[in-house]
Amino acid sequence: MIRLIEKGLMFGNLVHISSPALVERYNRALRHLAGKSTALTDFHVDISGYSPEVGIELDDPLYLNPNGVNRQFILLTTEQKRAPLLNVKFSTSRDILREFIEMNEAQLFALTATDAVAGELVNSVIKLTTPRDLLNLRKIEIEADTAGGTLRKAEQLAGMVERFKTEEDAWFDDVLIAKMIETARETGDVTRNPVRLRHTAFEQRNFWTAHFGGLYLFPDLDHPAAICMADVPDDLPLKHVFQKAQRNQIAKFLGLNNLVETIIEARGVDSSAILQQKMDFLTVSAAADAGVDMAGLDRSDMRRLARNHADRLPEAYHGLAQLLRWAKDGGPWPRITSDHPAYFYTLRATDTPNRDLVNMLLAEMAPLDPRQMFICHKELFYRTYATWPEAKKAYVADFLAREYQVDKAGARAALFGHEPDMSGSDRVSDEVIARVGPWGAVGRS
Repeated sequence: MIRLIEKGLMFGNLVHISSPALVERYNRALRHLAGKSTALTDFHVDISGYSPEVGIELDDPLYLNPNGVNRQFILLTTEQKRAPLLNVKFSTSRDILREFIEMNEAQLFALTATDAVAGELVNSVIKLTTPRDLLNLRKIEIEADTAGGTLRKAEQLAGMVERFKTEEDAWFDDVLIAKMIETARETGDVTRNPVRLRHTAFEQRNFWTAHFGGLYLFPDLDHPAAICMADVPDDLPLKHVFQKAQRNQIAKFLGLNNLVETIIEARGVDSSAILQQKMDFLTVSAAADAGVDMAGLDRSDMRRLARNHADRLPEAYHGLAQLLRWAKDGGPWPRITSDHPAYFYTLRATDTPNRDLVNMLLAEMAPLDPRQMFICHKELFYRTYATWPEAKKAYVADFLAREYQVDKAGARAALFGHEPDMSGSDRVSDEVIARVGPWGAVGRS
């Protein structure tokens, strides 16, 4: 994956931890959470404090995410809110962490000035044994404190202050007064500067999980359903549970809940340009399978490739071409139903609270569009990228670096309407590139 890292398309915007003080705080928090520590003197962390280098060192990519359910985190700086989340198991985790940091930024800034803040995204399930358990993950609560227990001690001090104010003869309780003074040395004056974290409970309604082969759960809709990327489980207590291959049923579910619109009917986008780019990606896929070198392709080259490899082009290409002819030249309206391979390539999510999740699902249903996959479903993109021929890897990496990285916000707006930063990625530091070897990357792929 070195090519992606060098172009800022992978491991971007991780926070570099190099000062001895921060490394020591990290180790204190790591011992507190997991009973482990690192011998590394510098490394990079994501929004949760997970470090790929430490994961390699400990031979445990889930050292801060035991069982892949209750994600733990280590905050050394509030700047981590801009970092991505690696090894994602639930689509909601990064948003929850970022919102928690932003809602408590002043308090966390003060706490991380002297210590690391360690915590956990807690729910009622400690280990998933069946898909049914996923529907119990409705509420996520964040428990957090410094490694030294500053918040716990501040709460104790607040209680002692209340006793001192209200209990008779507390003025003469030397033990109480001495304990208050001792605790205040660690917490500061909690009467003037109360140390308290707020907004620590979050609802997890509709979400994606990597567990059980990949599941999209939509229990909180008028017409609820689950969509499975692997085998359909038999114990999900939802009336409708679909496999990826059940395209008609998935399309009907998306339509009944008003979750999608066609690119053609979307306002404020250049639908012709989007359709043409999707067709180009389908052309590239066919040409790459034929072993064609695709360095430096322009528009005329892409047309030539499509002509020369017409017999290899997937049926989805021809459906998009019919739609493009209608959009540009007023040709006959093509009948593209959910049975047609082009169908999900023609859709984007409507502007609802489930927009990001739906665009993520559409990326799985239209797997030959690497741009949408990269923007909306990075875990799937990296996994799929590793299976491509070298020519396709090079073309897609160059395209994303050239066309997407230079104006990410503009690209997302053009494709999907106004979008939040779904990636958390930005520039990759030189240190990350230099140290990619220990992370297990091999070659130029």
